[in-house]
Amino acid sequence: MSLLPPLTKLPIRTASKGFYKGFSRDVTISAKFIIGALVIWAVAFPDQAGGVLNQFNAFILGNFASWYIWVVSAFVVVCLGLALWPTAGKMKLGQDHEVPEFSNFSWFSMMFGAGIGVGMLTWAVAEPVYHFGNNPEVIQGLATGGTADNIRNAYKWSFLHWGLGAWACYALAGLSLAFFSYRRNLPLTIRSSLTPLFGKALSGPLGHVIDIVAVVATILGVAQTLGFGVEQFVAGLSRIGVGDWLTNEEGTASSMGIIVAIVVIMSASTLSALSGVGKGIKWLSNINMVLSIALLAFFLVFGSTWFGLSALVVGIWDYLIALPGMMVTVWQADGTETGDALSGWQGAWSVFYWAWWIAFAPFVGLFLARISRGRSIREFVLGAMIVPSLMCFVWFTWAGGTAIDLELTGGANGIISSAPDGDKIFAMTEFMLSPTLGWLMAVMIVVLLMTYLVTSADSAVLIVNTINAAGDEGPKARPHIIFWGVALGAVVAALLLVGGIKAIQTAMVIGALPFSMVMLLMCFALVKAIYRDGMRQRQGIATVVPTTGS
Repeated sequence: MSLLPPLTKLPIRTASKGFYKGFSRDVTISAKFIIGALVIWAVAFPDQAGGVLNQFNAFILGNFASWYIWVVSAFVVVCLGLALWPTAGKMKLGQDHEVPEFSNFSWFSMMFGAGIGVGMLTWAVAEPVYHFGNNPEVIQGLATGGTADNIRNAYKWSFLHWGLGAWACYALAGLSLAFFSYRRNLPLTIRSSLTPLFGKALSGPLGHVIDIVAVVATILGVAQTLGFGVEQFVAGLSRIGVGDWLTNEEGTASSMGIIVAIVVIMSASTLSALSGVGKGIKWLSNINMVLSIALLAFFLVFGSTWFGLSALVVGIWDYLIALPGMMVTVWQADGTETGDALSGWQGAWSVFYWAWWIAFAPFVGLFLARISRGRSIREFVLGAMIVPSLMCFVWFTWAGGTAIDLELTGGANGIISSAPDGDKIFAMTEFMLSPTLGWLMAVMIVVLLMTYLVTSADSAVLIVNTINAAGDEGPKARPHIIFWGVALGAVVAALLLVGGIKAIQTAMVIGALPFSMVMLLMCFALVKAIYRDGMRQRQGIATVVPTTGS
């Protein structure tokens, strides 16, 4: 059978002059309108916005919970299958002679910092402590919450949410974008990853809709991360003595604390974004990786070292053994106390996390593609899935393990478990250290959190502009970098002030749904393209398009 060469041209109409010069007006203006309308609605009609968002959230959890569970399982299977597939694994994301632009250390630093780094400072302590108290085994009466027999279950479920499933979402999006941009020379934007299915039709309205969905999902996904980060940042500032006005009587961030934190974070991130990936983001990523290693070393040396090591080894074993079942099991509310509790737990944890990672995928995926040119598909998939997963596991077992051990045998007596999620790591280090050393550790954690938040926010702003500019990363985007920095901060502030972190979670789960469908199409498109390229190579048909000057 004779095959045609692959599609290598996907023209996307962009403005030739004016404020939107170089940008797709269809995508940019539509995305700005949607995000702007969300902010205005949340601020002008807070009660109505909260009610409608909650209704949508209940509908999605009631009708699409199984969809989120199964679609992420499919992403894991596809990614691992591509790494093991000989034809796919050896293909380079770029020209055959290209080498990676960034060293492995910088690559892992940027990947980890943009993808999940902020979450480590909140959830590496908070999530194991929570699952130590309650998880599906406890709900079913198979374990007792808060006792030693529930430690392994706590890590099994924590690893599920921060392991291969999370990074498969990122790896799939990044691999699709890198493959079609660097091998086909197509625009570095979401629509290019679907060309094997829809071809040149993606130059028009269909492609615009796909990119708009990606931009909205990105803003809402990053808003979720920043929402958690802002609350923790405020908690840290309060711990180091900036002022009582940062928090309210419940110990959570006050309105003024939220506004100040967002202004500081988004101002710094916008300045970093203006400097580009190779400068500001790269240096910030390296700094926060060094600080992360220093903080992790503290837990390794002064925390519950052997407890953490045991939890890591046994936890990984339990996770891998239970992974197939955990990835596909869907609990439905059936009117019984146990069934309803299991369904509620899964909606609040697994479904929420899968929606979060999917909403984050266009941002992290495009960012991973941008920093991964010259790597093979096998190197990319294994590097983007296994190494960050192991880093998350180490954090969860030594930081979270220290918290559990202190609650069990170290005399913490609820000091850590009763603290708000964002404040748990500060409560733990304060309990472990003298007042002076505890203060110094809190300062370091605040600085580390700041670098993670800035890295995530500035990366997101650059990615949104790249999608809006039809894949062009040129400096013409500077005015729009400032706009999206302000817009992202406004989304976080509006939703936090209106309904707290729950409002951001709800908006994010809703925004992730349409993009999850786009990602499933990416799976089919990528497998089809690689299979066809294998056939083309056997027939002597070129599958890599030379770039200008190569």
